[in-house]
Amino acid sequence: MAALLLQSDWIKNWEKSGKHEFVQLCKDLTKKTNHGSEIRDIQAAFYELCWQVVQGNLKLDLAASALEDMMELRNDMPSILADVFCILDIETSALEEKNKRDHYTQLVGACLIFVPEVILKERLDPETLESLGLIKQAHQFNQKIVKIKTKLFYKQQKFNLLREENEGYAKLITELGQDLSGSITSNLVLESIKSLIGCFNLDPNRVLDIILEVYEGRSDQDEFFLPLIKSYMCEPLTLCHILGFKFKFYQEPNEETPRSLYHIAAALLHHNLIELEDLYAHLMPQDVTIVEEHKRDISEAKQIARKLVMVVLPSEKSEDKEKDKEKEEDKNEKPPDNQKLGLLEALLRIGDWQHAKSIMDQMPSFYATSHKAIALALCQLVHLTVEPLYRRAGVPKGAKGCVMRPLRNKRAPRPAESFDDLRRDTFTMLCYLGPHLSHDPILFAKIIRLGKGFMKEYQIDSRAEVKDKMEILLSCFLSIADQVLLPALSLMECNACMSEELWGLFKLFPYQHRYRLYGQWKNETYSSHPLLVKVKAQTVDRAKYIMKRLTKENVKPSGRQIGKLSHSNPTILFDYILSQIQWYDNLIGPVVDSLKYLTSLNYDVLAYCIIEALANPEKEKMKHDDTTISSWLQSLACLCGAVFRKYPIELAGLLQYVTNQLKAGKSFDLLILKEVVQKMAGIEITDEMTSEQLEAMMGGEQLKAEGGYFGQIRNTKKSSQRLKDALLHHELALPLCLLMAQQRNGVVFLEGGEKHLKLVGKLYDQCHDTLVQFGGFLASNLSTEDYIKRVPSIDILCNQFHTPHDAAFFLSRPMYAHQILSKYDELKKAEKAEKSDELKKGESTRQQPKEHKYMVACEQVMAPVHEAVVSLHPPRVWDDLRPQFYATFWSLTMYDLDVPRSAYEREVNKLKAQIKAIEENPEIPVNKKKKEKERCTALQDKLLEEERKQQDHVNRVLHRLKLEKDNWLQARSTKNETITKFLQLCLFPRCIFSAIDAVYCARFVELVHQQKTPNFCTLLCYDRVFSAIIYTVASCTENESRRYGRFLCCMLETVTRWHSDRSIYEKECGNYPGFLTIFRATGFDGGNKADQLDYENFRHVVHKWHYMLTKASVHCLETGEYTHIRNILIVLTKILPCYPKVLNLGQALECRVHKICLEEKDKRPDLYALAMGYSGQLKSRKVHMVPENEFHHKEQPVRSATPASQQNGPSSTGKPAASTGKTEDSMSEDGERSKEKSQATVKPVNKANNTAAKVTTSNGNGALISTKLVKERDDKEKGGKEKKEKKDKAAGSTPESKGDRREKQRDERAAREGKEKTPKADRDKLKAEEKSVKEDKAKSGNGDSKEPSRERDTAKEAKSKEKGDRSTAASLKSPGPRSESAERDHKRRKLDSHPSPSHSSSVKDNSNEPKDSAAKNHVNYNSVARSKSRERELEKKDSEISQGRSKEKKEEKDRKERKREHLVSDRELSQESKRRKDENGTNPSKNGKSTSPLSDSPLSAEKEKSKRPKSSSKEKGESVKPERTSSGGKKESRHDKEKSEKKEKRESSGGKEEKKHHKSSDKHR
Repeated sequence: MAALLLQSDWIKNWEKSGKHEFVQLCKDLTKKTNHGSEIRDIQAAFYELCWQVVQGNLKLDLAASALEDMMELRNDMPSILADVFCILDIETSALEEKNKRDHYTQLVGACLIFVPEVILKERLDPETLESLGLIKQAHQFNQKIVKIKTKLFYKQQKFNLLREENEGYAKLITELGQDLSGSITSNLVLESIKSLIGCFNLDPNRVLDIILEVYEGRSDQDEFFLPLIKSYMCEPLTLCHILGFKFKFYQEPNEETPRSLYHIAAALLHHNLIELEDLYAHLMPQDVTIVEEHKRDISEAKQIARKLVMVVLPSEKSEDKEKDKEKEEDKNEKPPDNQKLGLLEALLRIGDWQHAKSIMDQMPSFYATSHKAIALALCQLVHLTVEPLYRRAGVPKGAKGCVMRPLRNKRAPRPAESFDDLRRDTFTMLCYLGPHLSHDPILFAKIIRLGKGFMKEYQIDSRAEVKDKMEILLSCFLSIADQVLLPALSLMECNACMSEELWGLFKLFPYQHRYRLYGQWKNETYSSHPLLVKVKAQTVDRAKYIMKRLTKENVKPSGRQIGKLSHSNPTILFDYILSQIQWYDNLIGPVVDSLKYLTSLNYDVLAYCIIEALANPEKEKMKHDDTTISSWLQSLACLCGAVFRKYPIELAGLLQYVTNQLKAGKSFDLLILKEVVQKMAGIEITDEMTSEQLEAMMGGEQLKAEGGYFGQIRNTKKSSQRLKDALLHHELALPLCLLMAQQRNGVVFLEGGEKHLKLVGKLYDQCHDTLVQFGGFLASNLSTEDYIKRVPSIDILCNQFHTPHDAAFFLSRPMYAHQILSKYDELKKAEKAEKSDELKKGESTRQQPKEHKYMVACEQVMAPVHEAVVSLHPPRVWDDLRPQFYATFWSLTMYDLDVPRSAYEREVNKLKAQIKAIEENPEIPVNKKKKEKERCTALQDKLLEEERKQQDHVNRVLHRLKLEKDNWLQARSTKNETITKFLQLCLFPRCIFSAIDAVYCARFVELVHQQKTPNFCTLLCYDRVFSAIIYTVASCTENESRRYGRFLCCMLETVTRWHSDRSIYEKECGNYPGFLTIFRATGFDGGNKADQLDYENFRHVVHKWHYMLTKASVHCLETGEYTHIRNILIVLTKILPCYPKVLNLGQALECRVHKICLEEKDKRPDLYALAMGYSGQLKSRKVHMVPENEFHHKEQPVRSATPASQQNGPSSTGKPAASTGKTEDSMSEDGERSKEKSQATVKPVNKANNTAAKVTTSNGNGALISTKLVKERDDKEKGGKEKKEKKDKAAGSTPESKGDRREKQRDERAAREGKEKTPKADRDKLKAEEKSVKEDKAKSGNGDSKEPSRERDTAKEAKSKEKGDRSTAASLKSPGPRSESAERDHKRRKLDSHPSPSHSSSVKDNSNEPKDSAAKNHVNYNSVARSKSRERELEKKDSEISQGRSKEKKEEKDRKERKREHLVSDRELSQESKRRKDENGTNPSKNGKSTSPLSDSPLSAEKEKSKRPKSSSKEKGESVKPERTSSGGKKESRHDKEKSEKKEKRESSGGKEEKKHHKSSDKHR
């Protein structure tokens, strides 16, 4: 401070300006009147000046003259200077530098002129006085001082008390007790008192005591007594001693200090007549005692809380009661008053806040205000402080209120006129008051209303200059809410009005501030004070009592009790209720119903408590098995949906919580969003929909609400509006959608690393289902403008936000529909306006049809979409699919394609029945009957109107599609490629998106077929869907497999309808381009030469599809993998209405499913339940299954030598046969185009994908006719009964011809066994055939002669089958023989053919470049000369084959002999083979109708390889020869053979027992 008073440049320029500045400073300091602090400032200035002299910086005479000038400013200036000299005396005497001490002595000597010696002798040290010459000897001076002090303090005076006369005291009391209302002043009375003291020789201290006594009795006369005391004795210490003596008198037990004594002490403190520090020491109890008492209170409160929570035994209860009695007896002896608290209350009553605050600071927090009197006194002071501001900004309209009288005390805190004034004292007083504001509910309401007034100003006033002030005030109000308002509410008893009043303020805060306050209230506030600790324990105890008795029957009384308890302590109550719900989910219903008596604040607190419970880091969101979501989370999610729907609770916090969890990559909490949307908006997501519900979901919004959900959805208008407002206000609609769409893959690739596959699937399904549900909610509730404003275009969604394409189109689809509809309405209005204008002018123009306007609207809306989708895929995709087709597929829904008339009719009939029931019910009142009937009638009208609108809309859409279809598919590459891209990019992603999308995909394929869309092969599309479902099924989640099953079921329904009746087939497929069996690229003019697939061949193809479905199903069931088994069982359950239709396929499935039931009963109960459910349903469907010969025609007609007989039958390559001339034309045409076709891209056939669809291509594409059907038909012919019938009926059927057929079958078997790329299914079939051939030969005798032409034919057929198998062809066998020329032409076509990509590659891999495989596997022959040389080579090979067959005849005779010799062994062999088939689940019928496909699975096929007898090795060797001569696969077949031999060696090492068995069977043969 001194450095600030005296600056260094003053000393340097002392004579010029320094002295003047110093003098001016001293004058300014003397003018201040600040309770003695000005004296300290003057002392500091003098000290600085003198210190400069001591240091030698300033001359002695200059300083002395300046100090002399200062003496005139104040009377006590010499005394002040003497104090400074005293300090310097001590400091310089301690210094080692002698010159500084000399400087000091000289300075004091120079000042002797204006400083009296008496003062210096009183203050300075004797040695200094001696050096100055003021005393002679310091030693003598010291002795004299000792004598004087002894005489003063230690020598007892003989004082005669009788000298004081009592009359003087009597007159004194009379003088002080007179009436003071007149002109009597304290000065007059003081003069009288002085006279009495002098006259009657009264003791001044006793006089002062009497004055205080009288003042105590007349404590209302502050204006008189305070000036009197101040004038009579200004010595604070003496006054304090006398007051302290008075207080001490009342410090005995059972004594009570009078309030008047507290008042006069407070008044004296307030007017600075005494110091608080001096008086505080005389008051009891000591601070240490107060702290101990506070700690004791807290420990007692905690003990009480523990007792309430603990379970107490009856014996312990009696002991506790005895202890409580003892404590009460101890409390009967009343302790002395707490005088510090009494003084504090008196200070607050008179408005002395500063001294009161000082006393409270000495005590623990809220200790003082925990006493009701002090709390009320402080509340009163706050009332007075806020009164003016409350009158201006806080009083609600219409309220009067009582006016508060201000304190007469001018030194009390100043009343607040503005919100900024509250920061001066009011906020501080409220913070000291804390939870004890509960004693004054009126003040509580006033503070809240002031807060509301401030928030209004805060929201309106946006000026930059006041922004900082307003922010500070906002933080102050939030602090008051945290520290005062909420704790005070906890201590109020059931005050619902205060709770509502507080909500009026809190609802103006954003939810982030509110939740922060609730968190502090719940987790920290209750531990800050003993009272709050007790209240918390009592609340929990009461909550337990209520929850134990809460049932559905007593919801109303229990709800009232919950309401009362929640008004004061909602956080504690809800915390306990939620903990109970997490354990017992059956409490959810009663709890939700009982919450109707809560206040708005309580509902908001409930939302916070739910979020806190959900975010609890100590709770695991998965069960211990790590495969399912925890039940506590499911219970809370269910509660969320029910509570937020029923009560008006703000949703922003919960929605933001879910969003934040998704941002963090956690998808568990999507369960909450799913429940909230389901309950609030009535949008249910379930894959277990009935067909009626699914049909209703195809209609409009009204039909969906009435018939689309399990629960009748009513009264969701308000709740869905609240949900929509929350999403839009906080801008959460689009972020939630995008996060869910991205999180689907995040579940698998980010979350799914350590989690169980089952849980990953569930989380993926939950994420996907919630996205579908949430997107559906937005589409149905947001207005067109809101939706378009928030959802970006499709290219931004996919490329910028990385949204998967299916989800992106799902979000954009409603936008396109809205835009097209609004544009269509605009065009109609514009046309109406034009028409009215023309009518006015008298002109008439032709009106355009509505369909044209709809097309214009579609083109305007969809044109940007067509451009946008181009960026979503590589350019080569658009070589086959047009962007228009792609966008059309993804933008339409079932609502656009079909009208569910039966669903509308069903709902209308329901309403009619309802009306009838209402009319017939006599118990319903008339008014209610009328209302209900009106409601039903209105609903009926709405449904009918909706149906009419949808019908018009569907007509417009179908007209649009009819016009667009010609430009949909370009097919610059093969049709096979086109179908592949359609499946990859359109059909498969969408069919597993939702149940309604699954139906849509099937319907869309049918629609494209019905529209006769160019370049779309319906047959190929269906074949690719049905042929290999293993990979798609294995990659699905549980819900996706349900949707996939539904899609397959819808596809099968269409196929079954066509299969059921020839007329339906001819009508719907007969002349349609989708059923052409020769597929050419678009550039070729081959349409007029294409052959349609006839009805019988279509039935063969359908049987092949059923067979492939069975094969895939068996494979999945045999894998042992959880996902494969679960998914295939779900798919099979879904397609049960349409599959299986064939008896033997159904039996095969039944056997394998039964095996699953046995294996999984104790291992995996969920699989067991699925398998049992399917098994039961399958058995019930058995009556609808038919034998194979009824499903498709298997009988083989009599063969004819003429090639014309095969005109209408399917050839061995899978194409319908053509005449010779036609064949030659097509051959020459093929030769000319061979160069272009050889460049067609073909995907390589993976050996592992043998279960995939095999499709032969001619001219670059494939025909679909199954080789399996040929074998099955042959098997049927080989049955015993049919052979007898054929002997009777066919005259030309000789033993030789039978022998020829048998030889032909054996040759085919030999050719197939020599080739490793043969499908496993075929190998297994051939094994069964081999056995039947042996039996036939044994019966037929010596029918071994063959014609050479037959041998050549059979060899060629065997080679063509090899070629067909290698190019993945599924071909039907021709019923008639073929000429050599037709056979050669067929070979030429085969040489030019390309295999189609496998189904699995089309599903799994979008970016295969199959050019290499085309180059590797296929040779392109352009010239006719090369084909002729090829024929000669084939004939040469045929002769070699015939030689090999003669050897086989000899071997066959030997086998017969061995067979006769070992009949017993043969029986054992047949029993063993039967047992082996039973193990595989096959039971072939006795008449040999068909072979079960169970052994066709990849697993069983590998086993069958190792089981083949060694005796067939020669046949294998011979059958390899024709294979080597085949054009395409020379190297590949040899490589495949080597691989298969290695595999056989590996497998043979593991199965010794099987080998032994096969060795013995070879011996028998």
